[in-house]
Amino acid sequence: MKLITEEFLETMKPYPYYSQSEIKDPFIPVKFFNPVGSQSWFIYEYDPETKIAFCYVTGMGFDELGTVSLEEMEAIKLPFGLTIERDLYFKPCKLSECSTFKPCK
Repeated sequence: MKLITEEFLETMKPYPYYSQSEIKDPFIPVKFFNPVGSQSWFIYEYDPETKIAFCYVTGMGFDELGTVSLEEMEAIKLPFGLTIERDLYFKPCKLSECSTFKPCK
């Protein structure tokens, strides 16, 4: 699946890279997921020049905040011809509202 679509770019326009870096509970406008695995990427900042996103990642052994290359994600080939997908039913929310997020104490 093509992840970097016009709709994605339009959605992420208000959230350029480092725009929420000082916010304790950033807004998550987009979610990607692995349809044959447990991984989810909650994207909250994006740099269209480098195609790098900052996100909260779950399902990879431990959850973490970090960066991801959307070009590399688009290149992932999964079983049955599937690819990483955008969750079209995801309701944008604050990071604290993500069901798996556990803030540091």
